[in-house]
Amino acid sequence: MHDTLPADGAKGKVSPGRILVIDDEEDIRESLETLLTLEGGFEVHLAVNATDGLKKLERGFYDLVLLDLMMPDRSGMEVLAEVRQRDKETPIFLITAFGSIDVAIQALKAGANDYFSKPWDNEKLLIEISRMISKGRLEKENQELRRALKQRYSFPNIVGKSERMLRILDLVGQVASSRATILITGETGTGKELIAQAIHHNSQRADKMFVAVNSGSLPPDLLESALFGHIKGSFTGAIANRKGSFETANHGSIFFDEIGTIGAETQAKLLRVIQEKEFTPLGSNEVMRVDVRIIAATNADLRRAVDEGKFREDLYYRLNVINIALPPLRDRKEDIPALVDHFFNKYCRENEKFLDSSNNSKLHFEPEAMQILMDHNWPGNVRELENAVERSVVLASSEVVPVDVLPDNLLHAGGIKIRRDESGSVAADASLYEVVADFERRKIIEQLETLNYSQTEAAEALKIPLSTLNQKIKRLNIDVKARRAQG
Repeated sequence: MHDTLPADGAKGKVSPGRILVIDDEEDIRESLETLLTLEGGFEVHLAVNATDGLKKLERGFYDLVLLDLMMPDRSGMEVLAEVRQRDKETPIFLITAFGSIDVAIQALKAGANDYFSKPWDNEKLLIEISRMISKGRLEKENQELRRALKQRYSFPNIVGKSERMLRILDLVGQVASSRATILITGETGTGKELIAQAIHHNSQRADKMFVAVNSGSLPPDLLESALFGHIKGSFTGAIANRKGSFETANHGSIFFDEIGTIGAETQAKLLRVIQEKEFTPLGSNEVMRVDVRIIAATNADLRRAVDEGKFREDLYYRLNVINIALPPLRDRKEDIPALVDHFFNKYCRENEKFLDSSNNSKLHFEPEAMQILMDHNWPGNVRELENAVERSVVLASSEVVPVDVLPDNLLHAGGIKIRRDESGSVAADASLYEVVADFERRKIIEQLETLNYSQTEAAEALKIPLSTLNQKIKRLNIDVKARRAQG
């Protein structure tokens, strides 16, 4: 399903929907096309068999699919099953000459939205198609509105509009109000503590303490003291009673960063706190009761640590009640522009530079610099991007931030990889960035060949600065020397 409706150029109207008809009988296709186009006003696309229909579904979006049950290459039920594996939303109506109720029930269970027998009632078919498309669009709009509101008002410090991040925010919203223990997994720099804070601040404990513990920064004896506290004289240097993190976080939340680094003895005591909700400070005989929500995070494979005997299996299962797996930035690059804007605003305010009347940043990267950010693989994830943007704010001398303020590791990183098919053309499922990069690459090579590989003249012909052309040549993996040698 899709929100955008294509315009009907002949009538100057907006089509009420885009429909794909998959049927091997030409007269059926023509009949449906006439009915849906002339009486329904729909934009209709036709597929002559199951294979053709699946290809069209892969290449474009449709508001609804009319699918014949009996086709020579594959049955409609097979097509239905394959489509539903990757698309749960697009409405699918099955059409068959066999009006068996058993087939209808089977189709509905397999994910079809409705069922019509040949010959069908034209008026009823048009009404049901219109109803289904309207219902689907309304559900889509409501879902996106809920997501937008949740993202804007509930998680202001978590930036991301990609499908993966929206699903994570949906999950955070679902689990925040529960008492369940949470395990957040992901590479370093993906924002695990931000997610933990979002869970706490959207829970019933929001007005209580959120205590973060860096499990890997302290040796075992000091970590236990930090967690459970100690009494005066319990060990050398214990000159006074000290309250631990669990006591401080009582009725609130405690966040364990890099939980996989804690030692075996501390693991046992942590398990007791989770199971019994009690602990004993070092050197004390007094048992303390606590009500603390535990949120843990790790960039390691805890399951492997359990298998290797480095982490208690019972503690692993106690922690991993709800798992939130954060994707690396390289897998959600569509979030980079929003993250850049977020960090521009943050650091322009901190440095009191380039702010408009509303106290928002006026900075933006020149297109070539932004493309470098989009092409980079970000091994340090969001934290690395934040550092790059902060550096750019500090070094910027105008509102347009040029390429040369980016860190050297970004400028010298490997160029963009354009995926191609067997013929050498850009792959059918290539991203927009790959398609644009391929066009740029061909255009630059064409100018270089025409001008005997003079980069100065090519830059003038392309109406871009020489420095920009040089950056594009590096980014697009154009080997000028090798091409010049080949003649």
